[in-house]
Amino acid sequence: MYSIVYLNKGKETSLQRRHPWVFSGAIQKKESNLKDGDIVEVYSATNTYLGTGYYANGSIAIRIISFVKTNIDVAFWIQKLKTAYEYRLQLGILNDATNVCRLFFGEGDGASGLILDYYDGHVVLQAHSVGIYLQRQAIAQAIEIVLGAQLKSIYDKSLETLPKQFTEGQSNGFLMGAAQEVIIKENNILFAIDFINGQKTGFFVDQRDNRALLQRYSKGKTVLNTFCYSGGFSIYAALAGAKQVDSIDVSEKAITLTHQNATLNKIEHHTAYTADTFDFLKDKKQVYDVIVLDPPAFAKSRDSKHQAVIGYKRLNEMAMRLIKPGGILFTFSCSGVVDKFLFYNTITAAAFEAKRTVKLLHYLHQPADHPLTPAFPEGEYLKGMVVFVE
Repeated sequence: MYSIVYLNKGKETSLQRRHPWVFSGAIQKKESNLKDGDIVEVYSATNTYLGTGYYANGSIAIRIISFVKTNIDVAFWIQKLKTAYEYRLQLGILNDATNVCRLFFGEGDGASGLILDYYDGHVVLQAHSVGIYLQRQAIAQAIEIVLGAQLKSIYDKSLETLPKQFTEGQSNGFLMGAAQEVIIKENNILFAIDFINGQKTGFFVDQRDNRALLQRYSKGKTVLNTFCYSGGFSIYAALAGAKQVDSIDVSEKAITLTHQNATLNKIEHHTAYTADTFDFLKDKKQVYDVIVLDPPAFAKSRDSKHQAVIGYKRLNEMAMRLIKPGGILFTFSCSGVVDKFLFYNTITAAAFEAKRTVKLLHYLHQPADHPLTPAFPEGEYLKGMVVFVE
């Protein structure tokens, strides 16, 4: 039914251990007319079935979405989504206080390239590969069946995450239903979500637990939230009793959204600035008790890893120079190619350059609705640390 790809001898081991990627150099034989997004079955050199996935003309040539021989149809996606949804229900991630979560997280839920975020009945679908994009209608049907009456809309926001040659003539849009402004609740805190015009899928769902942790350190403090986007950390800090919260983002749209969320939650003692974070930090001298550094990914590929490390080091050094003695620094990297050990060493180097002594209080990472599996350690993209700065 599907085209067959044969691997070179010895290249089947990673798939037998359930790692879902097949690199182009592992392929022994394939049909010459395979196109990006085509479903293929992968076999070993000794003709043993290994998995079913979709093909792409690149370094990662095949992404496995099933290790069991099966048809990739609506029934397949129903089972995938049902498993992912029930996992989140079992953990209690969706509850009376929180109606937002990552409903499906790529390889962590068994389908590389598929991201689904859930906002109080509204689902934003983002395909990070052509193979998933070609499956979006079947996936949408599966979402409708799994979520049933609670589903309000499905919005496809894939154009930003696909190669441009595959998006000509295509557009983002609703696959089901419609929505205007959406207000969600996270830990009983309200946020306005603009998934049509906003960054990513509209909200940084992955920082939920870390935002809650910030509240422990915010009462009576002056707090700076850099790269604030919609003000998530800012709102949590203010509601925890911070004396003053300042929010910084280079995007005017982000600052507008931050103001909106501050108003939604009746926040006082909050100021938002449209500014470049590096420029803002330059002339500040020990103004803040708590600083949050949550920048966008500085490295999108291994080629840019070195420059990313330089950027993280500079940013953290600047923050450590200006934070008050006894201050608390929340610092993050969402660059997948910068692993947690490299990030730790970068923060250590920043402290040395800033001539500040630091104590590690917490290692931070992505929450349970962004699941990690032993077979796919690359899924651990979000790294963070909380440090006490003497």
